[in-house]
Amino acid sequence: QVQLVESGGGLVQAGGSLRLSCAASGRTFSTYAMGWFRQAPGKEREFVAAITLTVRSIYYADSVKGRFTISRDNAKNTVYLQMNNLKPEDTAVYYCAATSFRGDVSQRGLYDYWGQGTQVTVSS
Repeated sequence: QVQLVESGGGLVQAGGSLRLSCAASGRTFSTYAMGWFRQAPGKEREFVAAITLTVRSIYYADSVKGRFTISRDNAKNTVYLQMNNLKPEDTAVYYCAATSFRGDVSQRGLYDYWGQGTQVTVSS
């Protein structure tokens, strides 16, 4: 069982930056691949970024490549999402998630545990 708590969301102007954090409970954090997803009003939850447990593979949605960076600190049981050059279309609730799947972890259906989400609003 893994419990996830996101933080770091807020209101930022276009072109600005935010860093999201996701703190995980439990001693087995390092055995999970971690992902970030987002959901805008009226839209389905979509993949943003993911990182495997060994950091051997990192995945990004095309819409955030070159602007967002996912990282993890297994000693702190935390995964991060650094978001730069934010755009109004990045406005959404951002969720972190954990999966024990080994392989391409960019699919939402692979994830077993989800946080409650943190709101990111980018003004134009």
